[in-house]
Amino acid sequence: MQKRVVFRSRLLPYLLVLPQIAITLIFFFWPAYQALESSFFIEDAFGFSRQWVAMQNYVELFEDPSYLRSFKTTLIFGVSVAVMAMSISLGLAVAANRVVKAATGYRTMLIWPYAVAPALAGVIWYFLMNPSLGIVAYWLKNVGVDWNHYLNGDQALLLVIVAAAWKQVSYNFLFFLAGLQSIPKSLIEAAAIDRAGPVRRFWTIVFPLLTPTTFFLLVVNLVYAFFDTFALVHATTEGGPVDATSILVFRVYNTGFIGQDYGSSAAQSVILMGLVIMMTFVQFRFVERKVQY
Repeated sequence: MQKRVVFRSRLLPYLLVLPQIAITLIFFFWPAYQALESSFFIEDAFGFSRQWVAMQNYVELFEDPSYLRSFKTTLIFGVSVAVMAMSISLGLAVAANRVVKAATGYRTMLIWPYAVAPALAGVIWYFLMNPSLGIVAYWLKNVGVDWNHYLNGDQALLLVIVAAAWKQVSYNFLFFLAGLQSIPKSLIEAAAIDRAGPVRRFWTIVFPLLTPTTFFLLVVNLVYAFFDTFALVHATTEGGPVDATSILVFRVYNTGFIGQDYGSSAAQSVILMGLVIMMTFVQFRFVERKVQY
């Protein structure tokens, strides 16, 4: 028998959720509406006047080759960050779940990077990979890799992917570790008695039971890569060289705050929001079918 909370006043439940509803409306829905409205106008740099242009901002974007390249760059960046961050964090979680001595300290050290701000993470990797004074760039040159992300666009994109994945590993690690610790030990012990090796036990028992956590983290990591990596890209490459790392969220800032083209910037933000909504819908519509709850 389930217990149900009964409020004496019909107004009280609505008052309790009112602060959350107000925050959602003010800080989420209202800015989204403002962006949608601004995308149909051309505004001057000071915001004193604007002209209705209907879909012109959207048409110009899809006729711009550099903007279309940003789509490709963003997709490569988002998928690469999600796969790299989740793979590394899953491996670390499996290792941490087996550690007996100093387990708490080991897990704490793995969680620390999540407390680092995205801009600071970008600065750290900027100095590590600096061709002139970066220690990682120095090691790469010793093994025959001529690292210079100022001139090589592929290396610059690899840099921001690694930095963004490193920043997200700790978040994924927490959820994977919690998921691993919730798996009944009796299932793994029964498989071991049946002479199933560690690899087979992981792929046939452990990983299927982790699919709800994996699906959740897949959605979170893709949203993170699309929206929450602006500061990191700005601190490391500033979208260069030659727009090689100019992902969509960075172009929104660059067009609006640097180029002072608010209408085009608003149109880009609407397209980015629609792209993320579509990807999330596809994940819940098709990918979730393979999730075992």
